[in-house]
This record gives sequence, C-alpha cells and structure tokens, in this order.
Amino acid sequence: MPQPTQDRWSLVVAAGLLSFVAMLDMNVVNLALTDISVGLHVSPGVAQWAALGYQLPLVALLLPAGRWLDQVGTRPALLLAVGGFAGCSVLAALAPWAAWLIAARLAQGAFAAVLFVLMPVLAATSVRPELRGRAMSVPATLGPLGAVTGPVVGGLLLDHFGWRAVFLVKLPVCLAAALIVHRCAPRRGGLRPPEREALGDAALIGAAVASVLLGLTLSARAPQWLLLAPAAVPLVLLWLRRPGGRPVAELLRTARTAGANASVLALAAGFAACHYLLAQNLRGPRGESATATALTMLAFPLGMVLAGRFGGRLADRWGARPTALLGAAVTALGLALLVPLDPGWSGGEIAWRLALAGAGMGLNGGPTQALVMSAAPPGRLATAGSAVQLCRSLGFALGPALGTAAALAGDRAGTGSGTGAHTGLALAALLAASAVALLARRRPSAR
Repeated sequence: MPQPTQDRWSLVVAAGLLSFVAMLDMNVVNLALTDISVGLHVSPGVAQWAALGYQLPLVALLLPAGRWLDQVGTRPALLLAVGGFAGCSVLAALAPWAAWLIAARLAQGAFAAVLFVLMPVLAATSVRPELRGRAMSVPATLGPLGAVTGPVVGGLLLDHFGWRAVFLVKLPVCLAAALIVHRCAPRRGGLRPPEREALGDAALIGAAVASVLLGLTLSARAPQWLLLAPAAVPLVLLWLRRPGGRPVAELLRTARTAGANASVLALAAGFAACHYLLAQNLRGPRGESATATALTMLAFPLGMVLAGRFGGRLADRWGARPTALLGAAVTALGLALLVPLDPGWSGGEIAWRLALAGAGMGLNGGPTQALVMSAAPPGRLATAGSAVQLCRSLGFALGPALGTAAALAGDRAGTGSGTGAHTGLALAALLAASAVALLARRRPSAR
C-alpha cells in the first residue's frame, strides 16, 4: 500500500461521498419498483430487474475488479467509475422502455463494482498509517447514513417527482466526488485493459448468478425455468479451479471460514428478501404512499446503525463469534415476528419488528468480518475481505428473487389473500435462522 507524503482528507471525504451514494442507490431503487412497473407498463417481475440488473455485475466483477485495480492508477480508475456511474444514472432516468432501463442498470453495476473496491483503498491511502482508523470511519459512517436517508429521500421524490427522479438525485454527489478526485488525487499510473483471466472469472461468476436469478424470476410464468438454477453449480466449481477462484477456495479450506461466509450470504439474503417483499406489500396491497412506506422501512437501517456502534465493543468483550451469533439470532427473531403480517398492522407495528431485525444485523456485521479476517493466514487478508463482500453482495442479489419466488409459490398454493407474502417472509426468517446454525457450528481454525 503506497505511503502518502501528506494527508489528503479531501480524498477521504470523496470516499465517504461515494460510500453514501452506493448505499443510497441500493435502498432507493427497491422503493421505486412499483412505480417503474406502472410507468413502463411491465410486470413486477420485469421491473424487479431494475434492481437485479445492478446487483448482477456488482457480484460478478467484485473480485476481478480488485485484481484489475492493483495494476492501474487510482485516479483515472476513480474518474472513469464515477463518470460511468453518473452517466448510467442519467440513461436510467431517460429510459423509454424496460430493456433500456435494465441495460443502463447492468452497466451501472459494473462501474459500481469498481467504486466498491476503490472506496476503502482511497480512504486508507490518503493519510498516514497512524490516521487510517480515523479515515476509514468516514466512509463507514457516511455509508450507513446513505442507507438511512435513502428511503426517506426516495419516498419524497416518488411522491412529488416520479420514479425517474430517484436515479438523478445521486448526480450532485457524484459530481462533487469527481471534482475532488480530479483536483486532489495524485497523478500516478494509467489505465489498461483487464487481463483475459479476470474477464473469464467475471463471465463464470456472472453466468452462475444470472442462471439462478433468471430461474427464480422466470419460474413465476413456468416452474420449469427453475431448472436453470442448478447450472450455477458447475460454473462455480470451474471458477474455483481457475487462478482467480483458487485463492478463495484455498482460503476457505485452510482458514475454515466457509460457515461464517455462508452465514453472511444467508443473513444478507434474508434481509433483502424481507425488505423487498415489505416494500412491495406496503406500496401495493396496502396502498401506502411512497413517503409513508419509506418512513416505515427507515426503522431497519436506524436499528442497524444504532446497534452497530456496540457490536465492536461486545466483540472485544465476549469474542467475535458469540457477538455475531447473537446478532444473527436477533435478526432471525425480528424477521420471524414479521411473518404473520396482517393488513390491520399499523406502520409502527411493522417498524419495531424491522428495527429489531436491523439491530441484529448491526450487531452481526462487524464481528463476523473480524471473525473471518482473524482466521485468515498472513498475506490473505485482502482475499478474506473480498470473499466476505462477495457473499454479502450475492445475498443482496439473491434475496429479492428468492422472496418473490416463495411468495408466488405461496399465492398458487394458498387460499388466503396474504398467503404469498407470509410464505416469502417465512423464507426470509428461515434464511436468517440458517445463519444462526452456521455460526453456531464452530470449527477450529487451521492456523
């Protein structure tokens, strides 16, 4: 990691702004899916790809982007990623039909993968080593702030300006970050095309995730589309045997952190499924306004941010694994309490359950990351961190598709009016419960 000759706190602020934008985008688009479905005259399943289309390249390119960014200059890579991210936001806002919107979101997800990798690098390399803890806290604080404000900002925009505005709200922040990077970032290194091996890794991961997502979303029309999902297994196995996947497979085997990483995926998928299904239920059958829905959904990130402040302290006192296990159990409890969702529930009755689940996520996140990183062999910390981020991003991508598939199956099999939503929320709670089981199954590290 290069040592800076002087502290550049403006670049740390730029990293925080990009973290804010990234987290805001992930929260605000889910809220707009009902309006997108109506505005573009498409089914909710097609509109869902406005979110899934962003997540797919983000998951596929997260690890390959890290390898590519080790070989190019930070400044030109950041300017390219920020400019591409902002440009794709404009294209998404101008979309006249669904295919245009999905294509813009796919391209935006590719640029977002570069931003996700570069944000911590930019913060860490802009100050002296003794100040890195303080620097890393800036994006770590502004990211959750984006998650908290995203639903509220999105709700107000949807009610007053329509769904296209949610893609444009990020432009001023992107412009500010780009200007800071252009003026203050050292002019070192240039750009070069990615290696052929990295592109092959991205193609395998992307094809695996796409086969699962397509199988889950298309099964609403015909169940036989679910046969696409098993095709992901040989693709993942092939990737794990390639140079890009071999370090990950070796790390999981030597550090024995497969269970902890799987728990991150399961918990993220459970949260994402619940978040998506509740937003659609509030905007659809209940007919809530976008602002009212946003204020209800705000309870989850608020609980997460408040409890996250104590997760590290509890981990230092009790240990990382017990704290992570407690957090997963609290999340599972909060999601389980949402399963009997009733049309008579007020926003507050939904909100306190969401806040409980969010508090569990806040307690779980940092300790689980510490658990995986502390088990990693020396020299493999970056790989361990990338593996956790990959599992979390994969969970966020799969959650809404899994929740939708379960809800549709419940609607077909049940007789009650809310059977589908109950089935989808039950799956979300089950995924969180599986994270508890994975963390409870302790295996000694090989270190």
